[in-house]
Amino acid sequence: MKKVLLIFISLICLLSMEAVAQKERKFIRSGNELFEGEKFENSEVEYRKALDKKINSYEAGFNLGDALYKQKKYEEALKQFQTLAVNEKNPEKLGHLFHNMGNTLLENKKIDESIEAYKQSLRYNPNSPETKYNLEYARQMKKKQEEQQKKQDQNKDQKDQDKKDQDKKDQDKKDQDKKDQDKKDQDKKDQNKNKDQQDKGDKDKDKEKQQQQQPKISKDDAKRLLEALENDEKKVQEKVQKAKAQAMKAKKTKIKKDW
Repeated sequence: MKKVLLIFISLICLLSMEAVAQKERKFIRSGNELFEGEKFENSEVEYRKALDKKINSYEAGFNLGDALYKQKKYEEALKQFQTLAVNEKNPEKLGHLFHNMGNTLLENKKIDESIEAYKQSLRYNPNSPETKYNLEYARQMKKKQEEQQKKQDQNKDQKDQDKKDQDKKDQDKKDQDKKDQDKKDQDKKDQNKNKDQQDKGDKDKDKEKQQQQQPKISKDDAKRLLEALENDEKKVQEKVQKAKAQAMKAKKTKIKKDW
């Protein structure tokens, strides 16, 4: 009786697993049809439904990564491929996974990482012509990128040098202008100084000339001039005394009355 029961339970499990597998396959087929019709967003939904039925379905997971890649969801696609690669042991499947990682990284402008992914893919699947082509393409992109970067650096260095040269020219011109202005100021200052000295010299010459033009008085002439001044003073005093005497006389005459 127990033996029959165990067989019955096993049959039920097998039938249940078969039903789940059929549903998983149904969603994968639906997703593939949508993918072929370039309805990538809808195919993503179907692949996720398949994973809900069988979480470890390699085909559903791989195709989901492709659907995300086609929608340019590169970060999500890369994460999906990396998750599948963690526990995968089959070399062929690992080769496909790393090939797709390389494509995803390349589209995301991570060239160095994409090159390493393609190399890893070739370790598992060394005869893949598509991976070899993509690896060489990525290397050419890296070379071109390095050449462009080198050219940009050279242009930047040239621009920096041109700027330094122009700054030096501007500074030299500024210094020369300052020197010229200082020289003009000094020349003007010297001219003013020379003019002041010339004016002072002219004044000294005029003063000397005036002194030279003044008549010189001899000793005898000076003595006669002094005597004449004294005589004039004496005459003035005599006139003053005479005037005073006449004034007194007139006063007395006026005071006298006839009684």
